[in-house]
Amino acid sequence: MNQEKMLSIVDHTLLLQPSTWEDIKGICDDALKYHTASVCIPPCYVKQAHEYMGDAMTVCTVIGFPNGNCTTATKVFETKDAIANGAGEIDMVINIGQLRAKNYDYVLNEIKELKAACGDLILKVIIETCLLTEEEKIKMCELVTEAGADFIKTSTGFSTAGATFEDVKLFAEHVGPNVKIKAAGGISSLADAEEFMRLGAQRLGTSRIVKIIKNTDQGSGY
Repeated sequence: MNQEKMLSIVDHTLLLQPSTWEDIKGICDDALKYHTASVCIPPCYVKQAHEYMGDAMTVCTVIGFPNGNCTTATKVFETKDAIANGAGEIDMVINIGQLRAKNYDYVLNEIKELKAACGDLILKVIIETCLLTEEEKIKMCELVTEAGADFIKTSTGFSTAGATFEDVKLFAEHVGPNVKIKAAGGISSLADAEEFMRLGAQRLGTSRIVKIIKNTDQGSGY
């Protein structure tokens, strides 16, 4: 597969707790060089990254991350603050406990509130597939579709497992036509990335793909 096409759907991601501005600046530089879809970074660096890159690169950030169990009002505030600071895309974590308790109206309304806060900006909904049953994953496909969010996303990368081929295939079978799929967490090779794309992922959340291609370029004297 064409590497440029693959890179164009990568959210180049760095969300580790010890990350400094120098670390974030480094992935911003790589994202600009390799023309990724966005950089996905912690909220505290959104303003700095947006000022650093201007309109040359979309800044994505995470809300309610990684556990998802703060209040809806907190998530709405986080979202509005991030957008005011220059975020162009929002990746929210659902309240997994409310889903497990079958409080579907709570989960649905929370997504709707964040989508309203985002307006025309992209909202991705992280459902943390490794903690859910197949029935719950299918239900989340329905809720994300009904709520009008733009993407359903597999994982935070901070729980017990990340994206799987099976989950992306399941999403593709159950989301509505206006919902796209983001695979994230543990995507460690170009072959895996290509397979996720083949199965229906239109966005990849990963830090490794750019690193692999960057190392290949350096090895060839790029």
